[in-house]
Parts: sequence; structure tokens; C-alpha cells
Amino acid sequence: MRYHKIRKMDIANGEGIRVSIFMQGCAFHCKNCFNPETWDFNGGLEFTDETIQEILELCDKSHIAGLSILGGEPMHPKNIEGTTKLAKAFKEKFPNKTIWAWSGFLMDKDLMGKEVLKYIDVLVDGQFVEELSSPLLKWKGSSNQRVIDVKESLKKNKIILYEQDKVAN
Repeated sequence: MRYHKIRKMDIANGEGIRVSIFMQGCAFHCKNCFNPETWDFNGGLEFTDETIQEILELCDKSHIAGLSILGGEPMHPKNIEGTTKLAKAFKEKFPNKTIWAWSGFLMDKDLMGKEVLKYIDVLVDGQFVEELSSPLLKWKGSSNQRVIDVKESLKKNKIILYEQDKVAN
């Protein structure tokens, strides 16, 4: 597995100041994707245990609200194992900080039963659709995408939108 880059301080991808990692590799190739340089599964840098340690160290600051995992596609079969390992290590060290993740896969159709969901707090799911895009949308690029409260959705066994998203739409 590989990753494209790590942002040490990101205010665009989730609530608060966050550390973000952009996983490398995506098979969706959405039209006008904002990150096409992450499509190649062979690009970027090797994702290792040292990468996880670097991210945990970056997150170990009081002003960091959490971790954001984007792509590429972090939930692709080639990436989900590493994404899960990172999310689990993060939640073990920082149980009170949040993980936000973005995926073109749908939570209720593609990701249910995957271990990674146990660690994610907010999931933005669905592929980016250029025709449905708007710069006014919060946390997502197109209106078909959902900003999901993963913990509540798993408890209630149905998709529950993140409260902030309910207000914004």
C-alpha cells in the first residue's frame, strides 16, 4: 500500500485542525477529481508502520482535533487493510479525537461489516459527480455524497447523517 502525502495541519477536511493523509490509488477516476495524482496505485510513497507512527506523533498535540483519511481511495481492497491499521492505532492512542474519512464506496452497500467502520466517526461516502458539484457544499464535493455519522448509523442500523451536515443542507 502507498500514500500520496500527509498534511500536518489541515482545516479543509473535517472539523477543527486536523492531520490528513491522502492514500494512493483509486479505480473510480471521477471526472474532474480534485486529486487525480492519487489514482496510480504505484505512485506516492510506501505506507509503513513508520508512517503510522509519524501520523500518531503529528496528532499528539492538543490543537489537533483528529485525523482525516482521504485519497485516492482509502477503502479500495488494495488500501483498506492499511487504512484499518492506521484508524485502529489512532483510536487506541486518541479515543477522544475523531477520524473523518472520504470514500467513493457507499457505506450501506459496500462497507458494512468492514472493521474500519468501528474506528471512523464521520464518513463522506459516494463518488464525486461533476454535474452535482457545488462550492457551497460542506465537507463534500457533490450533492450525491453523504456526510455520515458512522457511530449512530451502526447503532441504528441505518444511515444517519452527521448533524453538521443536516444543518448545512
